Amino acid sequence: MLLFLRRICGSAAMEVKQPLLRLRKQTAKALAMANHETKIALVTGASRGLGAALAEALAAKFHIIAVGRTVGALEELDDRIKAKAGSATLAPMDVTDPDAMATLCRGIHDRWGHLDLWMHAAVHAAPLAPTSMLDAKDVSKSVSANITATATLITYVSPLLGADGTAVFFDDSRSGEKFFGSYGATKAAQIALARSWKAETVKTGPKVHIVTPPAMPTATRARFFPGEDRSALTDIHHAAQDVLKTLSL
Repeated sequence: MLLFLRRICGSAAMEVKQPLLRLRKQTAKALAMANHETKIALVTGASRGLGAALAEALAAKFHIIAVGRTVGALEELDDRIKAKAGSATLAPMDVTDPDAMATLCRGIHDRWGHLDLWMHAAVHAAPLAPTSMLDAKDVSKSVSANITATATLITYVSPLLGADGTAVFFDDSRSGEKFFGSYGATKAAQIALARSWKAETVKTGPKVHIVTPPAMPTATRARFFPGEDRSALTDIHHAAQDVLKTLSL
């Protein structure tokens, strides 16, 4: 269009081009400002359990970036969020894939430029077993999901949170309990990473919180305690609301 105008009208095309360039710059600036003003929450482990409940509860105030491995569960979460007039971006990804997480975080940077909140609910729950009989593959998966992925995500997400963002981790202290060798050790290591990051960022940000939720009727707990009376457990949506209330979100 501009090349055609320049050929026909000569210098007159420049009179058209300059306002168009200014309009493009103003539009880009307005979009950048809108993106920065949008509150963005990243929820890893959002396909089910507490992570899904947190994503749903946060959608009233945040645009949700929901990360999980189960596409169908993420789509169901998206439907529930939309039903409440919220919005979500679905990321069917494995947190143990560093390239996928790098792509995710680069995409967040390019689209919104920041994160206001990160809630890390992703965890691998290895089957219970005597420590002397731990399966090497289960231990490896536990280390990859609960420790390595957490450490990698902290390095990727921290710049997006900046000084003013908030990161939240969820403790489940099973360290030292019988048969919880793989899960207990790697979950404790995950929280140790979070505690170190929290201590390091007291003066600089982001704010790092470690929350211990109540016992809930999740798939993870059912794997650990099959046959348990689940009626006495705290509903995941009630637990999610309590977390948001505790953190004033």
